[in-house]
Amino acid sequence: MTTTTKRPSHKVYAVTKGSKRSFWQEIEAAWAHADGEGFNIKLDMLPLNDAEIVIRKPKATGGEETTA
Repeated sequence: MTTTTKRPSHKVYAVTKGSKRSFWQEIEAAWAHADGEGFNIKLDMLPLNDAEIVIRKPKATGGEETTA
């Protein structure tokens, strides 16, 4: 599949839910396909150990998410 840009369109996080808040660990990036129907995903962290995978558009500030 072909991506639309070299820069990732989304960031990929492993989200571990805690009792008071969730911990979002950035584990790499995703690139949208040119047709808008899917993504190429590169992961640098495995195994996930009960974490959920969340894909979000990157914020301009580059800060991590703190809630689910």
